[in-house]
Amino acid sequence: MEQAIRLTDWSEGSGCGCKIAPAILDQILQASGTLTQKDPQLLVGNSSKDDAAVYQVSEDLAVINTVDFFTPIVDDAFDFGRIAATNAISDVYAMGGKPLFANAILSWPVEKLAPELAAKVLEGAKLACSQAGIELAGGHSIAAKDPIFGLSVNGIIHPRKIKKNSGSKDGDVLFLTKPLGIGVLATALKRQKINPKDYQHLVEVACQLNRIGEVLGNHEEVHALTDVTGFGLLGHALEMAEGANLSLQIDFKALPLIEGVQDYIQQFVFPDNTYRNWNAYSAKVSGVKGMELVPLCDPQTSGGLLIAVAAENKAWFVETMQLHQQPFWEIGKFTPKRDFCIEVINQ
Repeated sequence: MEQAIRLTDWSEGSGCGCKIAPAILDQILQASGTLTQKDPQLLVGNSSKDDAAVYQVSEDLAVINTVDFFTPIVDDAFDFGRIAATNAISDVYAMGGKPLFANAILSWPVEKLAPELAAKVLEGAKLACSQAGIELAGGHSIAAKDPIFGLSVNGIIHPRKIKKNSGSKDGDVLFLTKPLGIGVLATALKRQKINPKDYQHLVEVACQLNRIGEVLGNHEEVHALTDVTGFGLLGHALEMAEGANLSLQIDFKALPLIEGVQDYIQQFVFPDNTYRNWNAYSAKVSGVKGMELVPLCDPQTSGGLLIAVAAENKAWFVETMQLHQQPFWEIGKFTPKRDFCIEVINQ
């Protein structure tokens, strides 16, 4: 009997968990000189740690471009394509923008994995693009030893409506739009410990579009946006706080987890890169005890949005999210700069 193909066998670090470590990435960017940009029309580029590049083409129009790809996070090729596409499109939403179209990036070991599997990956991506109201317009493919897939996504936004990750203000309330634990569930899958119900939870959460970001881009009450991916909640929250020269209090008990995730954590099933993330950020964080670091540092793939909203506009925000049937959780607040950039509270 022929053994079923497991795409995760082809990936050492699955999904956004295969990102280069933050410290190494900073070293690469510093040495390359790409952090220095001179074009005044480039409104958002490598000089900040934002989700996409933004280039102004006229007084009232700017284009957004992002590229995101990774190795398989699930074994099913169709689901892999859906998740990778949803994740890439999210970067446009995380800037407050409207996606327009996407191009595919495909690396495939054609002599070892059937081309039909690659076709399923593209089918999944096409469905995600269709749900976002955009076309998968083209792309580029290579034959290589590792299966890799993602998208380059283009979008638009008004130059004065861009939502950077650094725009938070003192007193802002921090919200999250998806529960945590995608990395934990992906690890359980890779180790063949996951049950079918929890696999469905993984796919459902990872394939939820962050389209609410496009809505929030039109509102000044929202000061900052970003999405949670491979650096975990803590890493992306840290980028928000440091970018705004503020500190941040996170209520650990308010953090939502995908159903079933806590059971795997108790079995010590979580990605190795969870520790990589913790080692990168621990010196800037206080209040984390024991295994609390796992949900805080779990690498997310196609995670939710982090949204900073002025405290006086909290009621408006709640009403807006409910109107659009968008789940959300209040998880923290920004404060003046303190000794630690992030304080985790568990009371």
